[in-house]
Amino acid sequence: MFEVEPVEKKRSGGRPAAVDKTFRAFDPHQVLLLPPSLNDWLPEGHLARFVADLVDEVLDLSPVLADYTDKRGYPPYDPRLMLRLLIYGCTIGVRSSRAIERKCTDDVAFRFLAADQAPDFRSISRFRRRHLDALATLFTQSLHLATKLGMVKMGRVALDGTKLQANASKHKAMSYGRLVDKEERIEADTAALEAKAQALLADAQATDEAEDQMFGTDGKDTDLPAELDRREKRLAKLQAARAQIEAEAAAKARRRAQDKERRRQERGGTSDEQAVTDAGDKAAAKAHPKPKAQANFTDPDSRIMKNSDGAYIQAYNAQAVVDEKHQVTTAADVTTNPSDALNYTTMLDQSAANTGRHPKQALVDAGYCSEANLNAARDRQLVCDTDTFMATGRLAHDEQVPPAPRGRIPANATLKERMARKLRTRPGKAAYSRRKAIVEPVFGQIMTCQSGRRLLLRSEDGARGEWRLLAACHNLREIFRHAGTAGLATVVG
Repeated sequence: MFEVEPVEKKRSGGRPAAVDKTFRAFDPHQVLLLPPSLNDWLPEGHLARFVADLVDEVLDLSPVLADYTDKRGYPPYDPRLMLRLLIYGCTIGVRSSRAIERKCTDDVAFRFLAADQAPDFRSISRFRRRHLDALATLFTQSLHLATKLGMVKMGRVALDGTKLQANASKHKAMSYGRLVDKEERIEADTAALEAKAQALLADAQATDEAEDQMFGTDGKDTDLPAELDRREKRLAKLQAARAQIEAEAAAKARRRAQDKERRRQERGGTSDEQAVTDAGDKAAAKAHPKPKAQANFTDPDSRIMKNSDGAYIQAYNAQAVVDEKHQVTTAADVTTNPSDALNYTTMLDQSAANTGRHPKQALVDAGYCSEANLNAARDRQLVCDTDTFMATGRLAHDEQVPPAPRGRIPANATLKERMARKLRTRPGKAAYSRRKAIVEPVFGQIMTCQSGRRLLLRSEDGARGEWRLLAACHNLREIFRHAGTAGLATVVG
């Protein structure tokens, strides 16, 4: 009704007023005058550049190329491209073939390594499976490269094992007792179905009438054969698992009987290998598996093992020997035995074969302590000049050693007591205290940075090849940290 003069509203004292700010030019639809260079996509000193130079200039690809013997067919992807992707992916923790395929589209480093190509996941998976043995040789090549760069001293090494989860579920395993019962029931069911099928086929007219009653007027006569086929396949798997468990029990009984016979001959001062063989054959013939012995249908080579968290998983036992200087892995292997005690001699021998020399000191935990390994450690010190520091675990009441032993070692001391005494001396404590700092970080980096806690490939050979590839990529990462791309240039030169 009344004219009122407009009053300017007061601004709140928080946010300042917008100004006419000049920003940098941004035009997402700008067309490039010249095509971009893949070499400009990554900064200097990037890990992907190191992997590219490694594959192109350093690694020996003849084991991979030797597998291509047929000139027919559509041209496959260049092995250098596939090796670049697999090595880089395994180094940074991208191990799945489908994940690598996605990275070839989304990730700049993968696009640089693949030269802007994008292999499908089937090609990547088939290449890895086909050349698994050749990929495992990358471990020794990485070790030799580290040796040339002065990263392997073999002064002190640490041996340890870790449990790798297999690509199989523990719920797909069956014990021997349940397996035998299940096999008998399936055999009875299969026999009943076969008898029913034979009865139905005895007379054509009777078969038609029986099928009409059993399957209905519109039913099909393929239902019964399909059920028979399913049960026969299931029975074949059960029989294979049973044969595997029985063969393992026979082999275990043979080894024990042969060792017992050898010890008996040593006490008597005789030597008869034929008697050792006969004792092993006799024990294997009488061997019977324990009712709780298990076999897995998905990955028959894997075993139920207890991991560091106390959980039981379907796994493999992965072993590694690590050099102290730069935490370079000098030996890597996979076994199906949950115990570490059987790997002391084989792993140290493998390390010496890979590097060409024996270590001055070897550090192992109590999982390797056994009478056989204590004897082997004593012999190794005499023959190879390798001083072993082996944790003995708990001692019996009659095997007590003073906390700070002094004076001469008792003449009647056992090998275990002597080892425990050595570990309680000042030099022994100083040496053994380095064990965890040498080998445990390697396992942690492989599990975390490389996503190596769970295996992708099945069977013992597949697990061994994959573990050695993981160890090789760990060594290459250490080489990259130590020398970088410039270090490769010096090796090539």
